[in-house]
Amino acid sequence: MAKDSLNRYMWIIDTIRRYRRITRKELNDCWSRSPYSNGEKTIPRRTFYNYRQAIEDLFSIVIECDPATYEYYIDEPSSAASSMTGWLLDASATSRVLQESRDVAERIMLEEVPSAREHLAPVIDAIRGNQRIVFDYHPYSRSNPTTGVVVEPYFLRIYRQLWYVTGLNTADKKVKTYSLDRMSNLQVSTNTFTPPADIDPKEYFRDSFGIMVTQSKPREIKLQVTSRQAKYLRALPLHESQQEMVTNNFSIFTYRMRITPDLVAEILSHGPDIIVLSPIELRTMVSERLRETIAHYDNPS
Repeated sequence: MAKDSLNRYMWIIDTIRRYRRITRKELNDCWSRSPYSNGEKTIPRRTFYNYRQAIEDLFSIVIECDPATYEYYIDEPSSAASSMTGWLLDASATSRVLQESRDVAERIMLEEVPSAREHLAPVIDAIRGNQRIVFDYHPYSRSNPTTGVVVEPYFLRIYRQLWYVTGLNTADKKVKTYSLDRMSNLQVSTNTFTPPADIDPKEYFRDSFGIMVTQSKPREIKLQVTSRQAKYLRALPLHESQQEMVTNNFSIFTYRMRITPDLVAEILSHGPDIIVLSPIELRTMVSERLRETIAHYDNPS
């Protein structure tokens, strides 16, 4: 596929998604100002039809037309495939914008995702072929790496700019999650496996915050949040179970989640803006970490 054609498809998808609903005239006006028009004022009707067909074939995205208003829109279904397509489209749109912004590159700061460069492709290949992966693992909690770790990879997840693979550790027969940036000497084995029929990444992480999953049962968690910080949580919910009760001076957010170290760390990162109301176990864990932190400052030696 020609790179220019792909860029045109991405531009059309991105433009319609940004406008939500757009007429052909509005789309043509945007097109005439885009770097892909080559001076053309409009997208020819036959060309636009071909683009719509190609977009549907490549991305499973259907560009609909409202017969009452003659506006084009994208009706995106909610599924794992559409979620991944959406993520790829967002990433491609960002990449396209950055490619067009090289003249101001020194004024744009980006975060790196180093684990994607070396290990992401072979792990995806292993998942596709249901093949075991073998690697040495360097956890932050240990000075020496664990060598020859053998895992049957089930699924991948990106979390806070890092890629993680979750799968069955063949040595202890437990499902574990590994950070790709802590791996070395990664190899894709010729040994294959049959993944469990009921393995589902969304279901696996459903009751957890972050990347850590424990065997504890989900609990009802209540957090008292300042009015200012509540705006942040409304924009970026901690968890899909989030519910809010607003008062004059603060909000109370309720969740159903497992208590994990990731959740404790997240609450601590917000400082005095978030107070744990319940359960008492979580409140105790947070307060103990705070006391340990204060003790380090009182006794720096």
